[in-house]
Amino acid sequence: MIAEAVPSQIVSADSMQVYQGLPILTNQPEWPAALVGIWPLDREGSVAEYQCLAHEAVDGALSQGRTPIVVGGTGLYLRAALADLALPPAPPPGARERWERLYDRLGPEQAHAALAERDPQAAQAIHPNDRRRVVRALELHEAGGSLAPPRDRLWSEETRHPTLIFGLDVPKAVLDERIRERTQAMFESGVEEEVARALRAPVSRTATQIIGLREIAELPRDEAVAAIALRTRRYAAYQRKWIRRLPRVQAVSADRPAVETAAEIVARTHGA
Repeated sequence: MIAEAVPSQIVSADSMQVYQGLPILTNQPEWPAALVGIWPLDREGSVAEYQCLAHEAVDGALSQGRTPIVVGGTGLYLRAALADLALPPAPPPGARERWERLYDRLGPEQAHAALAERDPQAAQAIHPNDRRRVVRALELHEAGGSLAPPRDRLWSEETRHPTLIFGLDVPKAVLDERIRERTQAMFESGVEEEVARALRAPVSRTATQIIGLREIAELPRDEAVAAIALRTRRYAAYQRKWIRRLPRVQAVSADRPAVETAAEIVARTHGA
């Protein structure tokens, strides 16, 4: 709706909409948007690469006199699109698998102790049983980075361009019902066939994190519907927490027709 009101370019900040082959499951927009469906499913996601592409999309829109509208629910991707984040270097090939084997061989406590020797600050913020983050922290340390950056720029006010940030506010009961309806609608639209086609080819580690991919592949339909809805509600709760941490975020009620919400955002933008 906003894109219809002003000359603009939508830029997706969704870490799963970047993948091809799952438009139903990842709820890809019908309206043209940058950084949607750009990577094959066997490609490992990279925030650093996304940041470069997002900056190009934003700067390109501005150079053409259009307003970039960065939209999405992945906090790190949103900040990467809006700011210059100091991101760690890419790990060498095979590093993650090697550290995973070490974690499994040593066990949680000893693997965490190994991390504490290398990166005490990161170790303090990670529980030994959090295999994924312990492995990631070891991987980053080897590559010259850290899972505990020297200062928290993720929630700072720094942006590359003057920016207004709006957070859509929906009552929990309404949001839960929308999640239920959307999950059911995906199955009615053929998401099971979509997932089956996608899984005939290799899928990267990052792409396997797409909500619903494993549930649809491994569970009967009724169980998959329930599991996806539950996982989505939990992710939505997490989103609400990090949105509240964004500096200068303006809450906008989205418990009404979308055209009304869009009109309020446009009015606030013009009044800023």
